[in-house]
Amino acid sequence: MTPQVYTALLPGGAAAVMDIRTGRGQWRHLNATAAALWTQITEGVPLAQALDVLCDRFTGQGADRDIVRTDLAALAAQLHATGLLDAHPALAPGNSHPTVRLTRTAARPAAADRAAGLLGLLTALALLRCAPIRSSVALAASLARRDRPTATAEQAEHLAQAVRRAGRLWPGRVACLEESLAVHLAAWVRGRRVVWVIGARTAPAAAHAWTEAGGEVIGQDLADRLWPYAPALRI
Repeated sequence: MTPQVYTALLPGGAAAVMDIRTGRGQWRHLNATAAALWTQITEGVPLAQALDVLCDRFTGQGADRDIVRTDLAALAAQLHATGLLDAHPALAPGNSHPTVRLTRTAARPAAADRAAGLLGLLTALALLRCAPIRSSVALAASLARRDRPTATAEQAEHLAQAVRRAGRLWPGRVACLEESLAVHLAAWVRGRRVVWVIGARTAPAAAHAWTEAGGEVIGQDLADRLWPYAPALRI
């Protein structure tokens, strides 16, 4: 079954859950207790068993069993009310620590990169504005299964610059989601592949989308990007 929700594991045991069943998706941030229960569920543990595991864990630390059981039942009810317990979750990806490659001033991208960047951006804008985000995820995953060599960080940076140049022609705002998907698509047009990542952070809570190549996060600006973000979805 195709996953419908994706989880970013955050510092301190917290988590952020991205639900892509409707619209552009929705993020929910979970504290450490809720994240512990949610992690059990994503690993396939039945809800009743997960509640027992956590109840034993907290009572083993000296908490009152009745109070713990009541609080966990209330927490499960809250997760059910959000619809998360009815969704098919993906396992959380491991938290990698790639190098952040800051945007560099470089020569004008080659004509082929500019064409790929424009095509990638137009496709990303159309997808994300006219269809739910799950359509973009499905397309990106489908393309990622095709046989393509991995782009180097420098090749991906050229495509990111091409996408940003194309974005200056767009009358509206091109956010990180559109830009990162556009780089993913542009790389495929150029016969390469990059990794498309959507993730979150805490303190302050925020979401971000980016691309990676050669173990580096591509084309970030130091002024407006606070790292690290934890990945929820990697394609």
